[in-house]
Amino acid sequence: MSIWAIGDLQGCYDVTCRLLEKIKFDPAADKLWFCGDLVNRGGQSLETLRLVHSLREQSVVVLGNHDLSLLAVGSRTEEEQRKVNPDLQRIVLAEDRDVLLDWLRMQRLIHVDRDLGWMMFHAGLAPKWTVAMAEKHAREVEAQLHGNGYRKLFRNMYGDQPSWSPALSGYERSRAIINIFTRMRYCSPRGRIAMEDKGTPGTQAQGIYPWFEVPGRVERELKMVCGHWSALGLTITQGVHAIDTGAVWGGKLTALQLDSEDLRVVQVPGRDVPKPEAPAAVRPPRRPRPESQAPAGNPAEKGSRGGTEGNNGNNGNNGNNGNNGNNGQRARNNRHRGNRHRGGRGNGGEGSKPQGGGNNGTPPTATPNS
Repeated sequence: MSIWAIGDLQGCYDVTCRLLEKIKFDPAADKLWFCGDLVNRGGQSLETLRLVHSLREQSVVVLGNHDLSLLAVGSRTEEEQRKVNPDLQRIVLAEDRDVLLDWLRMQRLIHVDRDLGWMMFHAGLAPKWTVAMAEKHAREVEAQLHGNGYRKLFRNMYGDQPSWSPALSGYERSRAIINIFTRMRYCSPRGRIAMEDKGTPGTQAQGIYPWFEVPGRVERELKMVCGHWSALGLTITQGVHAIDTGAVWGGKLTALQLDSEDLRVVQVPGRDVPKPEAPAAVRPPRRPRPESQAPAGNPAEKGSRGGTEGNNGNNGNNGNNGNNGNNGQRARNNRHRGNRHRGGRGNGGEGSKPQGGGNNGTPPTATPNS
């Protein structure tokens, strides 16, 4: 028997199948721990959710921010559901949507196995939360998720505030707990989450820290495994094993064996992500040459010079010379327009641009930080 923790799937069905094959997963003997964010952005979220649901007897799942967003979308009207990105829309409009969403809603925010010596959550823990406190606060929100009032919870779930405080109550308390378990990367020693900072350690604002390196944090007796922060890559430090390695962004999908004496990591390449095409070379528009440098063999230029010189030499009333000058001016104008047209073609090439997106059921963003 083997117990494997697996990082964020994010709708990468083919990649997930390759990883299960590589670890030689045996449903009759092995167990899987999924670190959350089963869906969104990978293009195969329906297939991925069906796969994990089919393995529910052999699996433990904690909820990530994308999973909660899917559940919130699933609780809205059909008209609103048709406005979300196609990857999530296929789930909420599928024939088996109720089976899948009802099962997903019953999953937890944290899983603790003291016999094994491990705990799992999606994103992070507040600096002062012990294992027991984390379990207690998770159960508060899970009671709402699993009860009849879950739709109201979803309506009040979104927002970056307030910061965690034991004195919080109502939906503000639930929102703060959800943000810690599913969205945290950096925070202050007092537990304020820095939502705007998503890069690798060292890029954050002054006075905030990766949640697992905050000064004054409590020591926890269990090893921790989590996902969410793909910019970290595979990171093992301070008893934390962060295993979201950006499969959805073309990185890798990671499995970590939890019941092995040695730290055993297995990875497979993530999904193929088309690279944006390089912009076409831009050729600057040609500047028209000064009249004195015009080619000697150009009849229009000869006419232009003749007309001008004739006008200058006489009183400017000679009709033929004036006509020659006008013809030369038209030729110069035509040449200038031709130069601008060639410059326009040079500036017209553009590379393909990645789509934008967010966490709440919008199209994917080409950045590995959400």
